[in-house]
Amino acid sequence: MNDRQILDPVLAFEDHDHAHCAVDALSRAEEISAERGARLTPVRRRTLEILLESHRAMGAYEVLERLAEDGFGNQPPVAYRALDFLVEQGLAHRIRRLNAFTACMTPGEEHSPAFFICRSCDAVAEAPAGAVREAMETSAKGIGFVVERMNVEALGLCPGCSGEAL
Repeated sequence: MNDRQILDPVLAFEDHDHAHCAVDALSRAEEISAERGARLTPVRRRTLEILLESHRAMGAYEVLERLAEDGFGNQPPVAYRALDFLVEQGLAHRIRRLNAFTACMTPGEEHSPAFFICRSCDAVAEAPAGAVREAMETSAKGIGFVVERMNVEALGLCPGCSGEAL
């Protein structure tokens, strides 16, 4: 596996072989599901494939539309159940700002990601944010608060939309 294909957040904003990303991530998703005794059903697998087709956030109804085109049904619970499973298994993330979902680029690994969201094209880059989490936990501890879950999202323009090359 080419770790750069999965782990490098810069790739979200560059042209690259999404098929390679998808194959590696799907293979890892199957391993993770098997290890946990969770079932990666055809609809769950197809949902992950849809999210992996590009590095951008997709709403549940956009995913549902694609699932329906592939014969998986057109009722909202079809997409929501599949997306919930993927999030619970750490195979996808919910981007709260956009009320959308994106495939996890480090599936099966404990991590604290930050999401860089292009406000123009909806591209999403997932990057490590352990230092941000540590800073938040330190601040929280000072006021007696325990952080259980945190979602770091930054909104801006990707290099393509801002006119800056990487």
